[in-house]
Amino acid sequence: MNNKKLETATVGGGCFWCVEAIFQEVNGVHKVISGYTGGNAPGRPTYREVCSGLTGHAEVVQILYDANIISYEDILVIFMTTHDPTTLNRQGADVGTQYRSVIYYHNDTQREIAGLVIKEVAPYYEQAIVTEISPLETFYEAEEYHQDYYRNNQSQGYCNAVISPKLGKLRKMHADKIRKTKV
Repeated sequence: MNNKKLETATVGGGCFWCVEAIFQEVNGVHKVISGYTGGNAPGRPTYREVCSGLTGHAEVVQILYDANIISYEDILVIFMTTHDPTTLNRQGADVGTQYRSVIYYHNDTQREIAGLVIKEVAPYYEQAIVTEISPLETFYEAEEYHQDYYRNNQSQGYCNAVISPKLGKLRKMHADKIRKTKV
C-alpha cells in the first residue's frame, strides 16, 4: 500500500543549481527539477534566453515531496534560510531578474503559508525580505544538462565556491531534515 502524499513546491533563489542541490538532500523530497517560470516571452525559453534577462523568467526548481514526511512550511523555511532573500534580483555574483527570490504558489493554501513563513523568518534578517510570492503559471523544464548539476559536476569551480558552502549551511541549520541515504 502506497501512503505517499506527493505535492509540488516551486521556488527560485538565484541559480537553480544551488537550490536543486539543497533540496536533493532533504528527507521526503522525491524529485527536484530545474526549470524556468514567471516570464512573459512566448514559447519555451532556452537557458541563453533566460540568462539574457529579456524573457522575464526566473530560474526555479520544482520540488516533488511527500507531505507525510516534510511539510510545505518546512520546505519554505529551508528555502528562505539557504539563500539570501533580502537581495533584489541577485544571489552573490549572479545578478538579474532571472535570479530573483520567489515562491510560486500552486494554490491559495500555499500562498497563505508562504506569507506566514516570510513573516516568521523576517526578524532573523537585518534587511527587508524581497522574496516575491506569485501564482505559478507555466513551468518549463530546463535543458537536460542543468538537471542534477551539482551531483554531476561537484569538482567544477562554481560548485566548490558557491554550492558546497550552501550545502554546509543546510546541513548545519537543518540537520534534522536531511535524508540519511542518498537517492
